Amino acid sequence: MAHTSIFTSLTRISDLKVKAFDVQPLDRSEWATGDYVIGKILEPGSTSLLLELPSGRMRGVIGGEYVVGAFGERFATLEITGTWKKIEEDLKFHLLTGAGLFGKLTSKSFFLPQMMQLKYAGHVVRNGAKITMDSFVKPVKILPFKTPVILFIGTSMSAGKTTSARIVANLFNSAGYKVVGAKLTGAGRYKDILAIKDVGAMAIFDFVDVGLPSSICEKELYESKLAQITSRIEQQKADIAIIEIGASPLEPYNGDVAINAIRDQIKCTILSATDPYSVYGLMKAFDFSPDIVSGIATNTLAGISMVESLCKVKALNLIDATTTKELKEILTSKTGLKL
Repeated sequence: MAHTSIFTSLTRISDLKVKAFDVQPLDRSEWATGDYVIGKILEPGSTSLLLELPSGRMRGVIGGEYVVGAFGERFATLEITGTWKKIEEDLKFHLLTGAGLFGKLTSKSFFLPQMMQLKYAGHVVRNGAKITMDSFVKPVKILPFKTPVILFIGTSMSAGKTTSARIVANLFNSAGYKVVGAKLTGAGRYKDILAIKDVGAMAIFDFVDVGLPSSICEKELYESKLAQITSRIEQQKADIAIIEIGASPLEPYNGDVAINAIRDQIKCTILSATDPYSVYGLMKAFDFSPDIVSGIATNTLAGISMVESLCKVKALNLIDATTTKELKEILTSKTGLKL
């Protein structure tokens, strides 16, 4: 079974694709977040549902194939919620993200197609012991975090954070600066952080690198994992870190913990928003003002006007090349790095 399985991107930190392993069903008392497991596809779901491979490439599926992923949780406001903890005695579960995040679907948007359903075939084991994401994490020395940060946050998922981050990363890279990219919270997908590498980042990191399938976990565990990520960033000795907080800081992904941990190094905050009112709500909830608002809320002059009049912050549609000059001026002023 092992050699014919589809390896999803949550296995990218492992050696599972190149080194033999066994598959063994374990008692529920032994299950935990981050366990590598194998599921047999019972229902492929919509033809639009694809699996994300360790390379970041997407792959279609057919019924009956086996998939290697990891148990985890997702709590997305606009798409789906689910957790492995809700898997029932029939051992059926769902693909919560294309990256191989496995769990029982607990709710989904009516606008989404039928989700891919799988059945638990067993845990990945070697020498009788289960293999987890943590099995492949090599801890590094904890370093004080001193790298300057451009922080990208959103009022929700799919608000435009990654697009904005890619644009800004490209500006710094094109100006000759050493850029590192990181996604500190969210549900495991590789494509977002790969987008930063595609525009020249010297290195990229996310929570998957430190053994988390998503950043939904106990605060103490997340804090220890976050210190590992920021220490990896610090090792790069970059001029600037392009850092994304996945989803919204108000969702249970530990976004608020991440922001507080790097707050002293944040030189500029860019908020991607779905609408002007969500900008206002997030500002009130966190008692802060972003330096720039971008994303879907800035797609029209009406949206830009509403953001600026309601929230008293600068709104720029970063996709519009006519805003690049002003964007460069703001970034230069905030970071001291001339663009």
